[in-house]
Amino acid sequence: MTKRLNWASAMSEQNIFQKIIAGEIPADIVYEDEQCLAFHDIAPQAPTHVLVIPRKPVRSVAELEDDDGELVAHLWKVIRNLADQLGLQNGYRVVVNCGRDGGQEVEHLHYHLLGGRALQWPPG
Repeated sequence: MTKRLNWASAMSEQNIFQKIIAGEIPADIVYEDEQCLAFHDIAPQAPTHVLVIPRKPVRSVAELEDDDGELVAHLWKVIRNLADQLGLQNGYRVVVNCGRDGGQEVEHLHYHLLGGRALQWPPG
């Protein structure tokens, strides 16, 4: 097993999501608790486009630790509940980009909750 990065030093330069978590940058927050935060994307790709992020500084899916299972389960519960609260009963899509080639623009794990219209496949 490879040794993981020390997050305190690896993510010492705060990205936009960490600044939103810290309250340094305003966001249209739709949900928050002790483990995560959800807010509307500033460049929505669908009528409903919410980002769900953990408060824990994790760079991407690839950087999740084996003991992050409870956190990941919690994030999925939040996504499910938000989809219901936001009226996405006809369906929705959850996207997680991982790494540069995967389209990840911010180095902080985040889930895109998209809905409010029929979504096309393949996405890109």
